[in-house]
Amino acid sequence: MTVELRKASKVTRGITHIKPTSLILETGHFNVLLGQTGSGKTSLIKLMAGLDQLASGQIFMDGLDVSKLSTQKRNISLVHQFFVNYPQMTVYDNIASPLKVAGMAKSEIAGRVEEAAKILQLEPMLNRRPQELSGGQQQRCALARAIAKESRAVFLDEPLANLDYKLREELREQLPELFAGRGAVVVYATSEPEEALLLGGKTALMDDGVVTQFGTTADIYRKPDNLTAARVFSDPPINSAKIVKAGTQARLETGVTWNMVGPAADLPDGSYTVAVRPHHVTPVAATSNDVALNGKVQVTELSGSESSAHFQMGDNGWVSLANGVHPYEIGKDHAFYMNSAHCFYFTPDGRLVA
Repeated sequence: MTVELRKASKVTRGITHIKPTSLILETGHFNVLLGQTGSGKTSLIKLMAGLDQLASGQIFMDGLDVSKLSTQKRNISLVHQFFVNYPQMTVYDNIASPLKVAGMAKSEIAGRVEEAAKILQLEPMLNRRPQELSGGQQQRCALARAIAKESRAVFLDEPLANLDYKLREELREQLPELFAGRGAVVVYATSEPEEALLLGGKTALMDDGVVTQFGTTADIYRKPDNLTAARVFSDPPINSAKIVKAGTQARLETGVTWNMVGPAADLPDGSYTVAVRPHHVTPVAATSNDVALNGKVQVTELSGSESSAHFQMGDNGWVSLANGVHPYEIGKDHAFYMNSAHCFYFTPDGRLVA
């Protein structure tokens, strides 16, 4: 089973939400749409689900052109970040609702509902109504409906966004198992890079209605095609600054220099952008590749076992993310260390070169 977009686009009242996009999504793994709010993730899902009309292009499911088919005829399931359940129905009837619409026999409906309820630990709640459930239980009810329907494609539009942290972590771990072996194309939209990495599979990075890169999630993280992709796939935001390369030496506008190694050392002399993720900028030197920086601390945060510091270095605002608790003083200069072995280098127009 595949879902294929061929130059698919969406335009509403003269505003382009999705620029012509070609993409093939397959079974056997999660297909993640990763991008910030407003990047086009929900718009792309609505196109694939048949909720919005195409301005141009086509959409195929398993080789069949479904561009003009209604949502019901596409045999898909859609789970939103908001709990969409029928308040007048019991949990059992909510899960069974698409099966009843399809005219399925009662015995088969019962079997599918019971299986989905067991998987999502809803068996004791089948006779309750949605308003008697917690938010997490309501979302599990919506997921159970998607599983019971056995759709050809399942679209999950930030389904965990409104859940508390603990439940979000639990469901995030369970989701790949819930849909494993079901033969459906699973598409999962998120704005969290960490979530994409945890789900694995393949990821389409989205920015301003465009898929900027698509491939194996881990590979994209390790080697983004361009600076835009690197920024999408980094939280906190990736640090970047302009450099001038002369020989094998790179120089920041602040005067800081370091020797470039590997493929970067062979780049032609000239201007580039260096980028490095926050967890490779630390307040303590740790490796022989560390480059000493200095910046004025603007904001600090402590999250669990990690400390982050936002600091100003010349014209650039950078972020350090390090394990442990570190004594930062707001408004004071502080030493930081960039691991040059983990730097990306981009051309002035944003293409990755090393």
